[in-house]
Parts: sequence; structure tokens; C-alpha cells
Amino acid sequence: MQRHWLFDLDDTLHHAGAQVFPLITLRMTSYIMQHLQVDEDEAHRLRKLYWHRYGATLGGLVRHHRVDADHFLRHTHDMDELLPLIDSSNQLPQLLSRLPGRKWVFSNGPQHYVEALIEHLRIGHLFEEVFGIERFGQPKPRAAAFRQVLRQSGIAAERCIMVEDSQANLRTARQLGMRTVWISQQKRKPCWVDYRISNLSQLPRLAVSADPAA
Repeated sequence: MQRHWLFDLDDTLHHAGAQVFPLITLRMTSYIMQHLQVDEDEAHRLRKLYWHRYGATLGGLVRHHRVDADHFLRHTHDMDELLPLIDSSNQLPQLLSRLPGRKWVFSNGPQHYVEALIEHLRIGHLFEEVFGIERFGQPKPRAAAFRQVLRQSGIAAERCIMVEDSQANLRTARQLGMRTVWISQQKRKPCWVDYRISNLSQLPRLAVSADPAA
């Protein structure tokens, strides 16, 4: 039976922590200050509070302040600013093409961000479809987000291998019946992680043992 790969985007298919996330965080804080008319300290507090409570800052802004989701996502994920920060000189196209099976991207980032980024990384042609948060509504790690993506993709959880840097997201994936691959430098892995790799270059060697049919 054919296997299916679900890939997270940020800090999985590319390294977002160094420059991308700090800029997005800055834009979110600025947006909250401007549209909620609060100072910087309060904007930081709300941004972190809503991220922890709802899995995404946007969830709290929409629920409690009626912020327009599309307006927020467009202003905080300006691709003219972000793309120059992302190195596209990588071996991702060759690496991913060596993985047997169908592939999807499943990210909490906005749809325009996900689409622009995978094209910038020269891997868009390798994926069946890409899912930004507008496509599934509730953010990972909520099970409803995973079920929505599985439903829209027409695939069964038992046939999927989830590749992620987030333990929380992998925990949900495992609860739904997926195999899980954690990208991390940590030596110990939680019980809901099937495989730990330090970087994506190790993934092709893992492909046989990670097969859900195995």
C-alpha cells in the first residue's frame, strides 16, 4: 500500500527560528498595538496568552476582539519582507524526491505564506496539496485540524507519516493513528514519537522502517 507523508513547514522544511519567526513576532505585536490600542507590554502579553490558550495568536484575536483573520495574516506575513530571509540554496528538492509516496504540507501558517515559501524552496511540485490555517480552521495540535486535513486529502491516518518539530503536534498525530517523525537535537524522545532525526537528510534512510505497512 502507498504511504502518505504530512510535513510541517516552519522549522521542519526550513529553519524559521533565526530570522523569520522574530520578524513575524514583531509584526504581530505591532498589529496588536495598533488595532487594539494597547502598549507594547500588553501586546506581548496578549500575543503569548492567545498562542498558549488557542494554539495560535489569531484564535484569541478573532474570538475576543473580532479581528479580521485575513487582514491580520496578510499584514503579519508580508512575503516581500520574509522571502529574502529564507535560504533557498538547499538539497530539499532532491531529498524529498527520493521519498516514495504522496506528500502534503500541513502548517499553522497562512495559506499565502505556505504557498509562497514552498515555491521559494523549489519544492512546490513535489506536494499533492498544501494546507495553511485557513484550510482547516482550528490550529494544530487540535485533533479537529488533523481530521479536516485528512478529510480534504482523502487519506487515512493509519497510512500517514507525520514529520514535525513540535512534540504537541506529533502527540495528536499519534493519537489519531499516524506514525510520527520528530526533528530535534534532543536525545530522548517521548513515547508518542516513533522516530527522532536531527535533520531531514536522515529521512530517506528512515523511509523503509517508517512505512505504516511495516
